[in-house]
Amino acid sequence: MILPLAFTYKSEYFNVRDTLECGQIFRYQRLDENIYAVRSLDKYAELVTEKGVVKAYSEDKEYFRRFFDLETDYSVKAERVSAISPVMRQAVAYGKGIRILNQDLTEMIFSFIISANNNIKRIQKIIERICSELGEDAYCGKAFPALERLAACPAERFADMGAGYRDKYIAATAQKLLNYDLNALLQMDSVSARKELLTFLGVGPKVADCILLFGMHRGDVFPVDTWLKKVYHAYFEQGHRDSEISSFFCNLFGEDAGLCQQYLFYFQRNYGQKLANTVQ
Repeated sequence: MILPLAFTYKSEYFNVRDTLECGQIFRYQRLDENIYAVRSLDKYAELVTEKGVVKAYSEDKEYFRRFFDLETDYSVKAERVSAISPVMRQAVAYGKGIRILNQDLTEMIFSFIISANNNIKRIQKIIERICSELGEDAYCGKAFPALERLAACPAERFADMGAGYRDKYIAATAQKLLNYDLNALLQMDSVSARKELLTFLGVGPKVADCILLFGMHRGDVFPVDTWLKKVYHAYFEQGHRDSEISSFFCNLFGEDAGLCQQYLFYFQRNYGQKLANTVQ
């Protein structure tokens, strides 16, 4: 079956590679130099970038328009955060094609529990195994499993799928979510939602912030990992402890904190070591 054209979008503020490879999504595949496949729940899209335009092919047009946050003008956001500091101007210049995705909350809760102390390739393999074994048939593969299928699966089986010590976290979270009102979580402010997420087994501060940003589209959070600690010490050092770095950046960037996190993560991972002494 040939997928229909769902939408086109200028690539200046929608770089598919940078958006997908910045740690906010794991169910994607690079098919060719400028072609990516993306999965979310039971939905599928292929994105082709050519001559400054992204062409998205999918049967789920409206889903992926929202998924890629196409109603938001990122040029306005990029201009606003570029004015904050020299390093932000540099980071935006290199990463302005990054967009914050609107992803399914349940899928993100499990995905980022799996992400703890893990690397992207291994995270992708674990999620793919879980989808392959428990997910329903979908276009070109398997859907992310329904919550009921996850909850019926014993922890040991998740271990067999490669989850390691996270097996009990996945199993416990699936059981908890069976009778949990995620709509109530979505209605909370970010501080309250973060506290609530920390009650989930396997969810620490960084994972909670990732769920808030990538599963709830909360711009006022700033997940901190090794790369962002390097950013803080290289460009923003004020003597904060590691546990205080996230709050520092949230206070500095406000509602743009999550997007700034992505810009800075991309900048540091790809260019920071080379350019650390050149930012004026």
